[in-house]
Formats: sequence, structure tokens, C-alpha cells
Amino acid sequence: MSALESVLVQCPYCWETLDISVDPTVPEQEYVEDCQVCCQPIVLTVQLEEGRVVSVDARPENE
Repeated sequence: MSALESVLVQCPYCWETLDISVDPTVPEQEYVEDCQVCCQPIVLTVQLEEGRVVSVDARPENE
């Protein structure tokens, strides 16, 4: 069992830096997570290669 990987992203609403956890066993992920500061829904798209985060895109849910 792999540990979750910590990744920093910026909220597209309030611009705060957020620490999110990513499952390194899933190569392509897209899910909604609420901002820990302003509670707005953020769509996170995560790409991984060989268990390492290649890119993270954080965008507003209503976009």
C-alpha cells in the first residue's frame, strides 16, 4: 500500500495555497475538493507517471 503524496495547489477563488493529498497509484485523476479556506469547489486534475506527480490543474468547478 502506497502512502498519499502531498501536493501544493493554489485555489482559483481566494488564491490561497492548499496542501492536497494525491493517491500515487492512480495515474490519471479528476475530482472535486472544497477549498480549505473559502469552501468553494475546486476541480483537480492530476497526472502521474511511475507514481510521481507530473502535473496538477486546479480550476473553478463552474468553469
